[in-house]
Amino acid sequence: MTSTDASNSAAAGLHFILGGARSGKSAYAEQLALNSGRAVSYLATARIGDREFAERVALHQARRPAGWALVEAPLDLAGALETAARRGDVVLVDCLTLWLVNLLCPPDSEAPLPDWQARIDAFADALERTQASVLIVSNEIGLGVVPMGALTRRYVDELGRLNQRIAALCDRVTLMVAGIPMAVKSPA
Repeated sequence: MTSTDASNSAAAGLHFILGGARSGKSAYAEQLALNSGRAVSYLATARIGDREFAERVALHQARRPAGWALVEAPLDLAGALETAARRGDVVLVDCLTLWLVNLLCPPDSEAPLPDWQARIDAFADALERTQASVLIVSNEIGLGVVPMGALTRRYVDELGRLNQRIAALCDRVTLMVAGIPMAVKSPA
């Protein structure tokens, strides 16, 4: 990605960045935030469940500038966005994929959180109201075959629905492929 590609993309509005695992989506979103030259709040949705995942999170942490505010938001993403979003600031949400896992597959339960759909509605409403520039990262996992197992199919379906909903709200949508940003939706 050149500096021109990421120069003013975080200047205003909502920007949705999708891609597969290790596609470069988080690094791209981080570069957009950094290039904005404004205060950044990083909303992290991950829950660390094992050593390997802790190492993945550590890689993300090591890339982030020390001056960025970190807000851990494994469940209340709407509240975290509203708290972090001040006019003129950049909010980076990383990522919706893990947030949805937390809602549909909470620890110590075989059932989704009873209010999981209301939490998604609240986040979408918060996005529509915000005055901040928001970069939202999510995985695109619906490009393969229909997965085996009802739980996995439900998750893939719900993430697809969530991604469609957020993409519809956003001014920009970028698909990351092998580290290359591809514009899917741009302002008119």
